[in-house]
Amino acid sequence: MKKIDTSLYLITDSSVEPEEMLKKVAQAIEGGVTLIQLREKRGTTRDMIDIATKLHEVTKSYGVPLIIDDRVDVALAADAEGVHLGKEDMPIDAARKILGSDKIIGATAKTVPWALEAYEQGADYLGVGAIYPTTTKVKTVLTSTETLDAICRAVPIPVNAIGGLNKDNIDVLEGIPIAGICVVSAIMKADNPKQAARELKGWRK
Repeated sequence: MKKIDTSLYLITDSSVEPEEMLKKVAQAIEGGVTLIQLREKRGTTRDMIDIATKLHEVTKSYGVPLIIDDRVDVALAADAEGVHLGKEDMPIDAARKILGSDKIIGATAKTVPWALEAYEQGADYLGVGAIYPTTTKVKTVLTSTETLDAICRAVPIPVNAIGGLNKDNIDVLEGIPIAGICVVSAIMKADNPKQAARELKGWRK
């Protein structure tokens, strides 16, 4: 099993302009973010590769892995550390054949059977949610904390909670054996991403 620190996992917001996004990511890492995912819905494949390459320069300078959402081709082109796949993306086992054994593959899961399937196919970690409604995706299917807890106990890989989480509502996760949290707006929309990351970093004493 790969050693991956998913304790504070930042997913970028494509509504933030690329140059601003790069600055916010650097500040967030300085505040304690341990893993970055590029979620970029704008532009061409060439544009995505350009943004991913620039972002990878930032994350590499801090020693933090970069994960690319959905796009195995972009992950390869930017030499990112991994990819995150949803149910409608490339199958995990197919992505593993392309990426090889060293790259990180994360997967979305919303039920225990789904989580077990992702694990059996070779996922290195899971993102489970949405715990709360989120503004970053049009389709949001909420996942109960009971289901999150059951998934954590069903698989031996890291499980992260995702979806509308911030410092004011995160206490709902207390007692659930998650490996960490995934956030977007709580950091990307913060006036001070470094401080926002710091506050989130210490949520579980």
